[in-house]
Amino acid sequence: MKLGDLSVGYLYSLQTALRSLGHDPDPLLQRYRIDQRLLGSANARISIPRFMRLGHAAIRLSGRPGLGLLMGSHSLPQHFGLPGMAAACAATLHDAFSALVRFERLTSQNYRGHSSFDAPALRFYSISPYNAFNLFVVDSALASRAYLGWQLSGGQARLREVHIEFPAPDYAERHEQLFNCPVLFEQPHNQLIWDSASLQQPLPGSAPATHAELLRLCAEQLDELTRHKRLRERVEEIVSPRLHSRLPSLEETARQLGLPAWTLRRRLQREDHTRFQDIIDDTRRELALSYVRDTELALGEVAFLLGFSSPEAFQRAFRRWTGEPPGSYRKQRRTDLLGNIQKS
Repeated sequence: MKLGDLSVGYLYSLQTALRSLGHDPDPLLQRYRIDQRLLGSANARISIPRFMRLGHAAIRLSGRPGLGLLMGSHSLPQHFGLPGMAAACAATLHDAFSALVRFERLTSQNYRGHSSFDAPALRFYSISPYNAFNLFVVDSALASRAYLGWQLSGGQARLREVHIEFPAPDYAERHEQLFNCPVLFEQPHNQLIWDSASLQQPLPGSAPATHAELLRLCAEQLDELTRHKRLRERVEEIVSPRLHSRLPSLEETARQLGLPAWTLRRRLQREDHTRFQDIIDDTRRELALSYVRDTELALGEVAFLLGFSSPEAFQRAFRRWTGEPPGSYRKQRRTDLLGNIQKS
């Protein structure tokens, strides 16, 4: 179980944003082992931790803490892969956003959750707690979806409000300049609130037959992706986002999978030789390793995200898993990573 991954298409806007500021993105990408072959490979993906580290490095290079907003302003429908192209051919923005959200898993898989669309709100999932490594993710996600709406509507779509979970940063004035509407910070959700009439206006680029064909292709790819997932992976996707709150029971998880509880229990034993509780324990351990190794989250924040009663309880569990405290584990892995980068 990892934090997730996303299509290399999400890096195209980062390249363009850096070039617009006079920076060559290639040396930075090479530091993170991203070359033109990877960027041009069908279905190529990078891990979310690598994306976050790359974004943070790009902010340091450019000196622009609001770089995520600039990335969003350089986004194009094709950067969202096949779902983005389906959205570009939709009849209305409502249909475009519905397609983008329905097939998001084709280009982005995050254990924390997925986007949703409950008109007029287009919502990007929470990735709290926030730090210097992930503000740009929310900035770029909301800005890219706003620009998608404006591009597809020929500039006619209007936003009523933008809601952002984290407190107003030092560059908050850039948000209102970009979104051209009130931007409210410290809100319950990250979301774009569209003018309802904008969502129903016909799009100038609508192509109904092409839209239907692209939706069919998206559905086939999603079915193929889902069909090849083991039952254990599907259980992990349900359990992981709720580690920091009330975990779903075996019965609730089975219900989400459309299975009787006894069938889920039997199939886990038969297919993976495991129990439901083992999956919860293993998921917590693997996410703990990934958080400590791949992010800058404070250890207390990691403890909260994984549902531990206290940071001390997390420290004890981590030492049991690895034989060393999380601080030492993080320091050593960072030293190893730096050494590998210098050799490459």
